[in-house]
Amino acid sequence: MEVAMDPLFLAWSYFRRRKLQQCSDICTKILQDNPYDQAAWSLKTRALTEMVYIDEVEVDQEGIAEMMLDESFIAQVARPGTSLRLPGTSQGGGPSPAVRPMTQSGRPITGFVRPSTQSGRPGTMEQAIKTPRTASTARPVTSASGRFTRLGTASMLTNPDGPFINLSRLNLAKYSQKPNLSRTLFEYIFHHENDVKNALDLAAQATEHAQFRDWWWKVQLGKCYYRLGLYREAEKQFQSALNHQEVVDTYLYLAKVYQRLDQPVTALNLFKQGLDHFPGEVTLLTGIARIHEEMNNISSATEYYKDVLKQDNTHVEAIACIGSSHFYTDQPEIALRFYRRLLQMGVYNCQLYNNLGLCCFYAQQYDMTLSSFERALALVANDEEQADVWYNIGHVAVGIGELTLAYQCFKLALAFNNDHAEAYNNLAVLELRKGRIEQSKAYLQTAASLCPHMYEPHFNLSILCETVIEHLQHAVGNDTRYIFTDKLCQSDVLSMSRLETFRAATLRPKSLRTPFPSMLTLNSSLSSFGSILRCCERLDGALSGEGFQFE
Repeated sequence: MEVAMDPLFLAWSYFRRRKLQQCSDICTKILQDNPYDQAAWSLKTRALTEMVYIDEVEVDQEGIAEMMLDESFIAQVARPGTSLRLPGTSQGGGPSPAVRPMTQSGRPITGFVRPSTQSGRPGTMEQAIKTPRTASTARPVTSASGRFTRLGTASMLTNPDGPFINLSRLNLAKYSQKPNLSRTLFEYIFHHENDVKNALDLAAQATEHAQFRDWWWKVQLGKCYYRLGLYREAEKQFQSALNHQEVVDTYLYLAKVYQRLDQPVTALNLFKQGLDHFPGEVTLLTGIARIHEEMNNISSATEYYKDVLKQDNTHVEAIACIGSSHFYTDQPEIALRFYRRLLQMGVYNCQLYNNLGLCCFYAQQYDMTLSSFERALALVANDEEQADVWYNIGHVAVGIGELTLAYQCFKLALAFNNDHAEAYNNLAVLELRKGRIEQSKAYLQTAASLCPHMYEPHFNLSILCETVIEHLQHAVGNDTRYIFTDKLCQSDVLSMSRLETFRAATLRPKSLRTPFPSMLTLNSSLSSFGSILRCCERLDGALSGEGFQFE
């Protein structure tokens, strides 16, 4: 005779094994028989919360609404190394755009895609509404609050008759006095229902009931204030929680507040203070490395990533960022070791094979280059990745002198992504070699309009305009009395002294610059062909996996 397992114990077993839907179904049956079973009610609440739970420490993505409607004021002329929002204020130590490509916001392309790096912080509304090269969408992130609102609609899916808990009928003062139920109820309201107002009310009453001594409730208050954009109030709650109990997550939450307030130096000091209490903590070391990387202090970021690997030698983000740093410092052999390590760890995607192909090419391991790119093409997940891989293959073709193949590869890159500014620039160089000046000029103008932060299209356009100076000088030499020539030479726009200076500055290279080959972050790039083209490397793209993404 079989003995049936207790339904509540079975539901708890499902919950422990992360079979959350089965757990919720069993709890629903229990509550149908006994609506006042607090254990089943609490367990179902936890199961529904876990289904939509988001780690607030990692997810920090600013949308257009948060960026453009930000009421916090920052210094217009920030001191070097004190601002994340103003490009060009780093303390140095990072490579120039000629060696390592930059994003539109002025930050170097990292080796690992994080939520906060998916879209750069725009300086103007025009830049904000431009289509960013994000993970998989042609539409910019509208707002983080809108994303949380969409997550809050999950409550309608749990029960065909409506939400599991009717928040408007809850007596929050009653539940705040029951510690065993109030915490699960708060997480349900905050994560599942996305009702920050009621969650804040519950947290405030529970904190008062605990006589303001419970650090956990103070952290929840800080999370609510942060979600509402009240960063100074959130800062006070997190600091008060740290005074009661030193917890790693609290340091991470408080550092998020300082970064949103554009105080990276304060965030760094906070992380170092946390390391005094938790020596060798990986998350704190990673936070320091990320801030240094965003401030273009690549050397310091690399050192901290190495410290991360000393504590956790399987940390994917640290391995990818160190490999990217070695690639951009002209050490492809060392970068190849790090990317192969990722391959040994089970990372198997387009971005990794793309970067392996680039490293093999620069390390002169040509037998592995094309095979790596073939695997990358077989693993592409979207058109943007396809465009980046073809762009990098085009750079390989340029390196071996196959300009016809390079031309076709750059064309394919534009076929998959017609906003690929680097491909436009390189096509312009190849078109100019064929003598098609107007076509080359059109490509360069397109590249400059798509990516105004890139210097290569503007430099190449200046080379094309060199003939204007020559014709003007011939005109002056033939007839110095011609009135329009004289006015043009005396104008502020084209004075002869400036023409001579400009001519001396542009004629020395006798070459057109091409932008970075696109190494997927895990992005790519090239070196040179003949004495005509000089291609700078670029790890362009992103390692994307189940729980992580490289760029």
